Amino acid sequence: MTGHIGRQQAIDAVTEFRAPPVVTDAGESPGDVFGTNVFTRTVMQQRLPKTVFKSVLSTIEHATPLDPTVADVVASALKDWALEKGATHYAHVFYPLTGLTAEKHDSFLEPDGNGGAIAEFAGKTLVQGEPDASSFPNGGLRQTFEARGYTAWDVTSEAYILENPNGNTLCIPTVFVSWTGEALDNKTPLLRSQQAMNTQAQRLLKLFGHDDVASVSSFAGAEQEYFLIDRHFFFARPDLMASGRTLFGAPPPKGQEFDDHYFGAIPERVLAYMLDTERELFKLGIPAKTRHNEVAPGQFELAPVFEKANVATDHQQLLMVTLRRMAEKHGMECLLHEKPFAGVNGSGKHVNFSLGNSTQGNLLNPGDTPHDNAQFLVFCAAVIRAVHLYGGLLRAVVASASNDHRLGANEAPPAIMSIFLGEQLADVFDQVAKGGATGSREKGTLIIGVDTLPDLPSDPGDRNRTSPFAFTGNRFEFRAAGSLQSVAGPMTAINTMMADSIDHIATEIEALLDSGTEFNEAVQKVLQEIITDHGRVVFNGDGYSEDWTVEAALRGLKNLRTTVDALQELEDEDVKSLFARYNVLDNRELASRYEVFLEQYHLNGNVEAMTTLEMAKTVVMPAGIRYQGELAATAASMKAVDLEPDMSLLTRVSGLVSELSSTIAALEEAIDSGDGEGELAHAEYACDTLLPAMLEVRSISDLLESEIADDLWPMPTYQEMLHIL
Repeated sequence: MTGHIGRQQAIDAVTEFRAPPVVTDAGESPGDVFGTNVFTRTVMQQRLPKTVFKSVLSTIEHATPLDPTVADVVASALKDWALEKGATHYAHVFYPLTGLTAEKHDSFLEPDGNGGAIAEFAGKTLVQGEPDASSFPNGGLRQTFEARGYTAWDVTSEAYILENPNGNTLCIPTVFVSWTGEALDNKTPLLRSQQAMNTQAQRLLKLFGHDDVASVSSFAGAEQEYFLIDRHFFFARPDLMASGRTLFGAPPPKGQEFDDHYFGAIPERVLAYMLDTERELFKLGIPAKTRHNEVAPGQFELAPVFEKANVATDHQQLLMVTLRRMAEKHGMECLLHEKPFAGVNGSGKHVNFSLGNSTQGNLLNPGDTPHDNAQFLVFCAAVIRAVHLYGGLLRAVVASASNDHRLGANEAPPAIMSIFLGEQLADVFDQVAKGGATGSREKGTLIIGVDTLPDLPSDPGDRNRTSPFAFTGNRFEFRAAGSLQSVAGPMTAINTMMADSIDHIATEIEALLDSGTEFNEAVQKVLQEIITDHGRVVFNGDGYSEDWTVEAALRGLKNLRTTVDALQELEDEDVKSLFARYNVLDNRELASRYEVFLEQYHLNGNVEAMTTLEMAKTVVMPAGIRYQGELAATAASMKAVDLEPDMSLLTRVSGLVSELSSTIAALEEAIDSGDGEGELAHAEYACDTLLPAMLEVRSISDLLESEIADDLWPMPTYQEMLHIL
């Protein structure tokens, strides 16, 4: 491959790169490493007095209020452990509305008054910090001059050590609130929603006769998809650096047409990166389980084991940081954008959701005979009702400028929120609607036809990758979340929706029992009412088909195609009432998120538009003009020696250069024109005006890329970025 000198240097660097060795001790196993940098329960039990340990454990397991008198003891133990681990600083880690991780580092050392220093870490410092709250997005909750904000220790999420060659840091997971106590982060509403869901779930379980009911938690297992490219290519692409996705790029001759990358052999360089990354994740107590090639060239997936939702959220944020940090070590860039490359598979973050506790187990486990498992059917019915009533909210919490490029394409679920139950469960609920379930389709046996292979048990229903909310055996998989997003938003919404539905079911059963109805009959009546009123949200067919779009409209299901459309759901009175009723987000807090998300959308559009304009004017256009000049000079030289040149290529390139100039002018005018007042007007302008103008520039540029001589094209191409690792 020849190419522009900068591209050639990048290719040479890629082909000559050798991954650094993974530093491990002889005979080390993943079990030896797991959790070594985490202040785990085992470490707490070893270092804390028995009464203090029991108090902290009660808060973690039973959601009892944290006893403030234990803070000094825990802080002292944390400090000693961290110093032994080589930590010099501590940091309260929180998750502002940027969607990213924020942290404020402070040294353990304080002057002792005698010219020396001592390590100090008091309980009040552990429990509460005070970062500046004025510079984070807040949607009007705080004025610029109102700077006070607090971080508060989340005892339910374990502290950990973040390693650096020059010194380690003790990281303490926290929430982030304003001076008035309003949530400025993603974690506070998540914890509130967990509490609301637990209250209602315990109430319902007691109706089923359970006297010993432990705290009910939601659990999440978020699969993480990502792309890897060499860093030389990354830094040669201003669009990737500025926006995380390529704003230009002609399709490569070979993309993903052969489906040969999916679950293929992992490239050696990538496998070295994965092993190194997993070791770091294990040290941080993150249960990374699965790794494999994804559909697109250069695309991969990492999936962890289920954890409590707030811990899973913390670990997801830390996982994304680790993926990026370790990619740099291996000379690569980890791209978490949902659609870094047009025309190939985008990246999602499928959020596997379940709920349960230590006494009743997984409440979404149907057992071998789901028709006999009334408790399971009730909790499953709560999911059906929740998704039907609040499908628009589910769409809103996964809405972003980046995820818009993925949702609705034939690679991700549609923007229409529906539920897939599978044949067995759909049949059970169909029986419920008709008067009562009496049987379930049983598992079968797959006879493969090879004597040396055993017969395999088959599930009573298939899976459906086109459904945004699919039942997959003992959990639901919310497939619409984007790879770049925090799982806090989806889990907060799901918890709150579930609290509402479980509350409704418990109230209905209680009313029926009070009227003299027998318990099983009361349950049947409530199940029948839910599947009759809300069963239209169940769809087991092809979510990609045009027929489904038409049918969904007839069923009254919303099709919110863009972020601007979806975010309007946060203004819906039913959604406001939902969050306020369960004390998850009051109207001011919800309104702030609406404003922040709209602002992030329009800022993203502005950055991409400006980047497109700059690259078109300073990178693409000069390349087109140079090639046009070369062709014209060649034609003139041929005419000078009485040869008749073929002018078709010059004519075609000249036409594209002229069209590119026109589209650049149109984009520039769109950027300079006013976009109205208010965040909604800004976002609508970005969606309806800037994005189409950018696409016009790109379409001409991509045609030019396919015509221009390879040695004149200045940017790494799709073929190079996707296939050279």
